[in-house]
Amino acid sequence: MLEDFKKFAMRGNVVDLAVGVIIGAAFGAIVSSLVADLIMPIIGAVTSGFDFSNYFVKLSPKVTADSLAEAKKQGAVLAWGHFLTIVINFLIIAWVLFLVIRAITRLQKKEEATPAKPSAEVELLTEIRDVLKSQSK
Repeated sequence: MLEDFKKFAMRGNVVDLAVGVIIGAAFGAIVSSLVADLIMPIIGAVTSGFDFSNYFVKLSPKVTADSLAEAKKQGAVLAWGHFLTIVINFLIIAWVLFLVIRAITRLQKKEEATPAKPSAEVELLTEIRDVLKSQSK
């Protein structure tokens, strides 16, 4: 059974998937930092520091706090502002990923559009063909 597991773990697809997950997590951290550290402060500056992550609706009469963290400790709340912030973050992250994938796709298309140089054998055969054509005329 250990041998079967070793074969499974070392198959190309599993290793490729593991590498993809690790790179995806690292890229996710980069994009999250981009959103949290660069884009959201700009949005905050444009909207005069407007932050709705602390907006909520009290669902319990026991809730008297003004901050979401304290309100959650006191009872049931509908944290619509936090949800809206997460949705906005998702949309920004999705847009950044779209732009990155679009740029990668364009680079791949440029590489595909450039015809590959023929091998030395193909060039030699082409020269021989051309010489034979010129001699037959």
